Amino acid sequence: MEDRDTGAGAPEVGASSASPGAIGSGTASWQQRRPTEARSADGQAGDAASKGKPKKRRKRRRGRKVFARDEARPAEIRSPVPGKTAAPTDEARRPAESVASPAAASVRPEQGTRRPPMQELPVFAALDLGTNNCRLLVAVPTRHGQFRVIDAFSRIVRLGEGLTANGRLGQPAMDRAVEALKICGDKLRNRKIRKARLIATEACRTAENGVEFLDRVEREAGLKLEIIDRQTEARLAVSGCGSLVERDTQGVVLFDIGGGSSEIALIDLSGRRSPRLANHIVSWTSLPVGVVSLAERFGGRTVTREIFAAMVDDVAGRLASFDGRDRLSHLKASPNFHLLGTSGTVTTLAGVHLDLERYDRRRVDGLWMDRDSVDRMVERLVGWDFQQRCANPCIGADRADLVLAGCAILEAIRAVWPSERLRVADRGLREGILSELMADDGVWRNDGRGRA
Repeated sequence: MEDRDTGAGAPEVGASSASPGAIGSGTASWQQRRPTEARSADGQAGDAASKGKPKKRRKRRRGRKVFARDEARPAEIRSPVPGKTAAPTDEARRPAESVASPAAASVRPEQGTRRPPMQELPVFAALDLGTNNCRLLVAVPTRHGQFRVIDAFSRIVRLGEGLTANGRLGQPAMDRAVEALKICGDKLRNRKIRKARLIATEACRTAENGVEFLDRVEREAGLKLEIIDRQTEARLAVSGCGSLVERDTQGVVLFDIGGGSSEIALIDLSGRRSPRLANHIVSWTSLPVGVVSLAERFGGRTVTREIFAAMVDDVAGRLASFDGRDRLSHLKASPNFHLLGTSGTVTTLAGVHLDLERYDRRRVDGLWMDRDSVDRMVERLVGWDFQQRCANPCIGADRADLVLAGCAILEAIRAVWPSERLRVADRGLREGILSELMADDGVWRNDGRGRA
């Protein structure tokens, strides 16, 4: 089951943007490209060779006249066809490995020698193995605080399937996850990665055989994953969404509805603001309930209004025991207070709200929804049966039995922190990992362009 990727295809904003043509191949795109045919300055290949004596051409170089013959120009530096501009490739930026001919060696450096290649950008990677999804992002830093995705992978593996009932990861679920992780391992080994962080979350945290499963992953996929605690998970979610919190914002409740747990962070920005949004977390909690675990307990295919209300009540009871829930009470009435949701639930709601024929991350990530719009979308989804949910292109068969459980968690959160505005983030843990890796490595420290 392929998941729509939530880390690629967006403009370069604070977290990521896609690199067309490079994502999904597992190998760098330049390895698949062939050099274009060399042509002479007038666009005709081999024209000079068809005539007896090479034709002289007059060229101007820095205010002086220079004469050069066609055969004295190396093929690899001849001009392209007039009117056409070839896109530069990584291969083209590499120093020439072949030995130049004597004729080419006679050309002055300013006439024929290419400039040395730009400093190679460092590559960072982040992998998140969750209860429902396996996701990978590979990126290079760009402008200060931003990066560009050069490869990505996302697949629904449902690792936590049956975990609520059995307390253990099931064999089919582990098999699906290992196969996805093998693909991720191949992608990482095909690149020169400066730093990577590979994490596992709630399913591996709570399963009796979670550590045993990760040993298998290391043996079969060649990847060593770390199980992070819930506080780290909440912090990474906040770090991944930093660029979606605007300068005039005073308070934010950020929530990440996952497959097996839901992280909530209260962020107070009413004082002096630091570059890292995570520094402003004043309270947080991690509920041991997510879309997979809630749907398994209450049912996901057939969800009546009564069942939906019971799911909301279950989550509300868990939130009632959260001691720090009132830490933003002084800001909830402010027009500069809002909710920020990062999960498949809120991105699905946004896609349905926009009536998209196909999910489009560029339109969803960063979208603002007002209270009434969220109410209408939740009511609409609760009114659909399973087949109607399957038929919607932003839900599909893979999410049709999970989306109402996510809506129930969302409704419980909105009841505790009512807000006129909800901002949708199609980003999260992976973007947070990449932001922290790059900041700690100092790639943005010098010129703000992402060079090491």
